[in-house]
Amino acid sequence: MELSILNLLLVLIVAWVAGRVASRFGYPTVLGELLAGIVLGPPLLGWLEGSEALGVLAEVGIILMMVYIGMEIDPRELGKASKAGFLAAVGGFVTPFVLCYFVVIAAGGSVLAAIFVGVAAGVTSLATKSRILVDLQLLDTRIAHVMMAGALIADTVSLVIFAAVLGVAEAGSLDAVGLLIVVAKAIAFFVVAGFVGLKVLPLLGRGIRTSKTFARTSTFMLVLIVALVFAEMAHLAGMHGILGAFVAGLFLREGVFGRSRAHELMSVVRDASIGFLAPIFFVTAGFAVSLDVFRSDLELLVLVVGLATVGKIAGTALFYLPSGHGWREGLTVGAGMNGRGAVEIIIAQIGLTMGLITAEIFSILVFMAIFTTATVPVFLKWGTDWLRRRGELVRSKDERTGVVIVGGGPVALTLAAQLAKGQEVAIVDTNPEHCDAAEAAGLPAVHGNALEEGVLDEAGAASARAAVLMTPNPEVNALTAQLARTGFMIPEIIVLGSSPGSGVSSMMRALGAATLFGDEVDLVEWDHVVQHNPANVAAVEVDGAIPAADFVASHSAALPLVLLRGDEVHAFHDKLNLLPGDSVVVANAEAAPAAQTVRDRFDELLETAPILELDEGTSLEEFFQLAASGLAGSIGVNPSELAAHFAEREAARSSVVVPGLAIPHVLVEGFGKFAFLMARSRSGIDIPGEDKPVRIIFALVSTQDQRTMHLRALSAISQIVQRPGFDAEFAACPGTEEIRRLLRNAERRRFRSE
Repeated sequence: MELSILNLLLVLIVAWVAGRVASRFGYPTVLGELLAGIVLGPPLLGWLEGSEALGVLAEVGIILMMVYIGMEIDPRELGKASKAGFLAAVGGFVTPFVLCYFVVIAAGGSVLAAIFVGVAAGVTSLATKSRILVDLQLLDTRIAHVMMAGALIADTVSLVIFAAVLGVAEAGSLDAVGLLIVVAKAIAFFVVAGFVGLKVLPLLGRGIRTSKTFARTSTFMLVLIVALVFAEMAHLAGMHGILGAFVAGLFLREGVFGRSRAHELMSVVRDASIGFLAPIFFVTAGFAVSLDVFRSDLELLVLVVGLATVGKIAGTALFYLPSGHGWREGLTVGAGMNGRGAVEIIIAQIGLTMGLITAEIFSILVFMAIFTTATVPVFLKWGTDWLRRRGELVRSKDERTGVVIVGGGPVALTLAAQLAKGQEVAIVDTNPEHCDAAEAAGLPAVHGNALEEGVLDEAGAASARAAVLMTPNPEVNALTAQLARTGFMIPEIIVLGSSPGSGVSSMMRALGAATLFGDEVDLVEWDHVVQHNPANVAAVEVDGAIPAADFVASHSAALPLVLLRGDEVHAFHDKLNLLPGDSVVVANAEAAPAAQTVRDRFDELLETAPILELDEGTSLEEFFQLAASGLAGSIGVNPSELAAHFAEREAARSSVVVPGLAIPHVLVEGFGKFAFLMARSRSGIDIPGEDKPVRIIFALVSTQDQRTMHLRALSAISQIVQRPGFDAEFAACPGTEEIRRLLRNAERRRFRSE
């Protein structure tokens, strides 16, 4: 078996061009790749041809793609799927399955072939739905939630039934003994896979997280090994390897490598599969299509495609009636779930390879995938326009309640207290002191990183109407906004303002996010104002109808927090239009003490903290040794042991908080000890796994009893470095005293020395 480089090159070029063209017209890339294989391959022009080597690459591609699909599905979402989503999934799967099953039987096909076609007809493409919902601006509607839940359930059920069909086919018999053997093998596979996934993989993951040698590349290699192990287990159980790969993806998502690394690995697996190997599969799948089906089996083609389409739409609408949302919405949901896409093609190709279906049936299934996927945007647009004209297109904000606020500083708590007068409010913050303060004020608080889906889920993001992102870090706000919109479909995204020309600002515009407080504000300054003047909040009556921008301009010395309109309470943002009778609750800046009148322990430590100017070429290990030497004396520990502590902490989790800045911090034995130092590297220090060299480093060491000071120091550093232009000012400082002065004079929230 020899791989023709030229043939591979041509297939990839064709896949890339066809995929780009399909995307340009709002269709998934798989549609373009399939059509390119049909038109340019043996079925029509014959310019491209398959080979055994391409077939191997294609098979690896679908295994990797199933791993990625598994990693994208959160098993918890299956349990949380709404009643409407469950009904849509059942109706959209059972009805086309039954109709197509009987059509194939009537046409003289075998029972296995009929079941196979029925499964393919019941599949619905999750990826296709996501793209089309975004393009039609429907992500914030009820039908979007129903369709995504329905697709999730239908695809999972389809794969399980598909595995059972293959098991029966491998057994070669449909008698009781054969079925018992198939069931026993399937149970054995899921038991072993469950044990490995729930017990072995987490242990392996913990070892990797604490290892110094496992970079992202090594971890990706391990993902491939795990996927192939699960695929082989499925094969040994008489099922196809794609089911094993899919199950492996489900387990790999669930905290094996840590959430941050899992997201990185999902991107790598996606690039390797969808960006390289899977397109080979879809183009070469087109090679096996027979155009003779239009001459010899046109009636069967029309029946299967027609019944699959009618069955999906009508079946969904019929089963959807008990949801109480109406038959028109059911028809629209069914139209949106009609596309089959990648999973159906994978199932069809495997069926053809195993001899379960003929080339004619395979061709019919391919054309069914192409036709149904092509009709989804058209049918869905017609349906939603119909609902919109009748006033029945329900936006999710009409059913959702509550607000999730990411950030728990003084302003955030004041805003939350106002919003809580009209709805449920939850605070999310990485600072435990902020969470404690929120809970003391009677507000639910979740301590954790809002970039982790589980943390937002715990805060109630799945049912929230609005997400307010107001951390001091614009990048964190932007990434959390993306997760809130695409992961939880929160309809109202309100973000603390950032510089208009920044990439963050562009991202927010693309999400349709509103600007919190109506304009860009200095959150650190206002946190200080509110911290020392908690009662300086008042309601301002609105006399006439004005946009939010005019109100902000006329109250420049105040911070508008919420809009009061009857019983409704809304976070104030730039997209509001104020009406007569409305009130705006504002925080006033008058009578606030000057920020610099407060001096805290961090200021005192700045006076004596060591500052290192690092030579060009200093490695991370060398820095840890230098930092340990500079800190060991004041902490009273051995420099070598302290350097080892820093290295172990770095191996467990990167100390880089934003590109170019690292804050390594460790706890040591003892009592009453806290120290830190600063370092500047003009050439930068390379840290494994980070794209940008680190030029600014703050190293902290403390004992367990100094946890509060430790957190306050991290907060102080975070506020200082987030200031616009800090990087340039820090780099421009001619010496260490100028660095010290820059940090000392920075505006930030200060705690009075205890």
